[in-house]
Amino acid sequence: MNYNNIIGNSEVKDYLIKSVENQNILHSYLFLGNAGIGKLMFAKEFAKQILCLENTKEEICTCKSCTCFNGKNHPDFYSINEESETIKVDEIRKLTERVIEKPILSSRKIYIINDCEKMTKEAQNCLLKTLEEPPDFAVIILISSNENLILNTIKSRCMSVKFKPIEDKELLTFVKENLGYTDVSKNLLKTFDGSIGKAIALKDSKEKYENIDILISNLANKDIIEFMLEGKIIYDKENIYDILDYIIVCLYSKINENERYIECIKHVNTCITRLNSNSNFDMSIDNLLFKMWEEINEKSNRS
Repeated sequence: MNYNNIIGNSEVKDYLIKSVENQNILHSYLFLGNAGIGKLMFAKEFAKQILCLENTKEEICTCKSCTCFNGKNHPDFYSINEESETIKVDEIRKLTERVIEKPILSSRKIYIINDCEKMTKEAQNCLLKTLEEPPDFAVIILISSNENLILNTIKSRCMSVKFKPIEDKELLTFVKENLGYTDVSKNLLKTFDGSIGKAIALKDSKEKYENIDILISNLANKDIIEFMLEGKIIYDKENIYDILDYIIVCLYSKINENERYIECIKHVNTCITRLNSNSNFDMSIDNLLFKMWEEINEKSNRS
């Protein structure tokens, strides 16, 4: 099976491969880990391996099951919510009705629910009975980036498989070879948080993030008017929370130079709280920029 195309989490790969080789396949799994680290890709490869008719260790298998799986028309495979939307009870009812149908091509049937924390409470309760008494041939794989939103009764009936963030070295190689990044700053790499998904999401904004890095680096060397003008690059409502998270990363990298950067981080968190409470956007960002400049310049000069 071709786990080689998925980077990171080698321990999880070994566990999944051996589970199939030893026929130690459980009825329900819960894949847990940060968004964008490949959990859905792992789940699909695991499903393909379970359904394979040849049980081969080769990367490429041409059995009818693998051919159908690769063609996205396997009769024993069912995946919902790959677009990461709210999962309503009607969708789970359809799944539970299908679960009792016997396999057509393989010896098992696989059901994947992506971002299962987006199930409504009614949907989660609807799934519970199936998890309690699944058919012998059914394997249900739940995928989540936030297990706190999942009912404990569901978590207790699943085998938890925990994914770690992708290591910086592996991620750096991947983004350079596959995403067209030529150079990646330490702050930007830290912002990726071990997630290919986040690296992809930030690719088109790379220049903006580099300018934010420069903005924070020069915080102590600009007068207030110049800093406020250059700070206009962060006035981006659609992406403001990602931008503020990145500013925090940049500020952390400066703490060894001046401990007052810790106070700047507090101002960023205050700004996030204000935005969450629907405060005026421009006024909140204006205040943040002024407070950061004041913290590093006027207050430092007074001390």
